[in-house]
Amino acid sequence: MSSLQPNFIVIDDSRLDCFISEKIIRNSGNSGSVRSFTEASEALQFIKDAPIIEHPKTVILLDIQMPVMSGFDFAEAFEQLNEDKKSDYIIFMVSSSTNESDRIRIGNYPSIRCLYKKPLNKEIINELIDQVFIAG
Repeated sequence: MSSLQPNFIVIDDSRLDCFISEKIIRNSGNSGSVRSFTEASEALQFIKDAPIIEHPKTVILLDIQMPVMSGFDFAEAFEQLNEDKKSDYIIFMVSSSTNESDRIRIGNYPSIRCLYKKPLNKEIINELIDQVFIAG
């Protein structure tokens, strides 16, 4: 594995889920910075304003079911960003239910790698990190 550790952005309307995800990510020992957003629109603005970094990649853990801007609304807006910006990020959707229609819908968004069922755990975080470095 590379010495570069990915940064993480957690987007979830549940403050408790954000807190738990942050703890698990930090305790994995394989991450750089971790930021959480309870509003997807705020996370999108943060990403738009962030400088292009290229390495290490930033992993976005994106909840599907959120009020105001859902995970799919976020993904739709994210796909409109320029390629240089999008290439800095890898999105993994997370949900408390792994509805088959959500899995199918994810295929419409090239930036989304896959869907994981909540709750997250250290093994899932390490698997995500392996995907970031192995598949790029």
